[in-house]
Amino acid sequence: MKTLLTFTIIFCFAIFTQAQDVKTAQEISSLLKDNGTLSKLHYPQSVIRFYAGINSKYAWITAQRSDQSETAMLLLEYSSRFGLSLSDYHWDAISLQKLRKLRDTPVEENQSEKAEFDILMTDALITFINHLHLGKYNPLYKSSYIDSNDINGFRSDDILQNGRQQTDFLKTILDVQPKIKEYTDFQNYLNVLYAENDCIAPQREYEKIIVNMERLRWIDTNDTSYILVNIPSYTLKLYKGGNVFDFKVIVGKPSTKTPVLRSSITYFTTAPDWKVPQSIFVKEMLPKILKSPQYLEDHHYSVYDKNGNQVEISSSKLKEIRHNPYRYSVRQSSGCDNALGAVVFRFENSYGIYLHDTSQKQLFNDDERALSHGCIRVENAKELASLMLKNDGSANKIPILENAMAEYKRRDFVLKQPIPIIIAYLTCLIVDGKPVLYKDIYHLDNSLENKFNQNK
Repeated sequence: MKTLLTFTIIFCFAIFTQAQDVKTAQEISSLLKDNGTLSKLHYPQSVIRFYAGINSKYAWITAQRSDQSETAMLLLEYSSRFGLSLSDYHWDAISLQKLRKLRDTPVEENQSEKAEFDILMTDALITFINHLHLGKYNPLYKSSYIDSNDINGFRSDDILQNGRQQTDFLKTILDVQPKIKEYTDFQNYLNVLYAENDCIAPQREYEKIIVNMERLRWIDTNDTSYILVNIPSYTLKLYKGGNVFDFKVIVGKPSTKTPVLRSSITYFTTAPDWKVPQSIFVKEMLPKILKSPQYLEDHHYSVYDKNGNQVEISSSKLKEIRHNPYRYSVRQSSGCDNALGAVVFRFENSYGIYLHDTSQKQLFNDDERALSHGCIRVENAKELASLMLKNDGSANKIPILENAMAEYKRRDFVLKQPIPIIIAYLTCLIVDGKPVLYKDIYHLDNSLENKFNQNK
């Protein structure tokens, strides 16, 4: 009799639980079809996919996952520790206190309110994950695109779904952050500050940190070996096997900015000739040529027609060039005064820029080095090329490289493993454990700072 009673109780409880699950699923499914609810969500399609994966059950309003739910809520509450803003995560409608209150009410009560809370919390976490990984103001991807597509295999709803299955939910979520050293330096700095009695950096430093953490989230790389060119600090760093090699660089003037990009250096060439960009030829070089044709010979320039044939310079030809400059081009032969120096490093990009040596090495003594037309000039280019060969398993080619550079002999050195190159615009870096601010030479910080300050 006792066994039968126990069975009956268990059976009735199972029926009741199943009924509640069905009611919960109906509430969540109904809300996710409601335009009013969907309009509140930052990533509605991601939220819909998430609940489809758990049969429209509660993800957070459940006693079985109370520790995980509270961890998730605290993660949102401490979003400022990641340079993010709590106001982006439905904090007017969700909170840890409300989570506990709804979770502790009888299961059959407040079903609609619980379902809406659960959905908003899911959307908040999906938004937080996207912001951690891709940034909030990513110029490459609008939120609607992120919501409908995976970005190089990344989908925030999949990350959240996976996190719920792991014993360390927190680690799963935080692992989406960039792995690039400059970003982890920022995050470690903020962690130390907040651990010290909730101290925070001076306002100006903190603003610089959060906008530059945002920029680093736009860089899609998990590479441990890479080159990072930072425009505002006029530096190039080569990261390889835990080692860092530093170089000075010259970058584009404010009128001819060096672009931010990510690519890979596939080869470099010694003793290059320089195909002068048409804009430089027409705007800067042609007036000098017209004033003194000797300018061409003095700087080892040659003029070519549109068919690639070298042109003999005469007064009549100069007149023709002056009237139709875009029919002609100029090249500078290799040599000690070549603008590209003794070696040029090539990487694919839509801007037509490259990394190269220079004949004007005295310019590296200047503190402010925004002097080029957009390309990047690197100091000690031979050392950089040698490191690339060594890291590529081709150290035996270094003597050949040195000889080719010394004698201005053209040779191509193709890398077996192309090395990623990141050109970034970071006006703040952590150096020796402290923030160092750099001049905002292209005046790009204000607009991004304003966006963060509007919903701080």
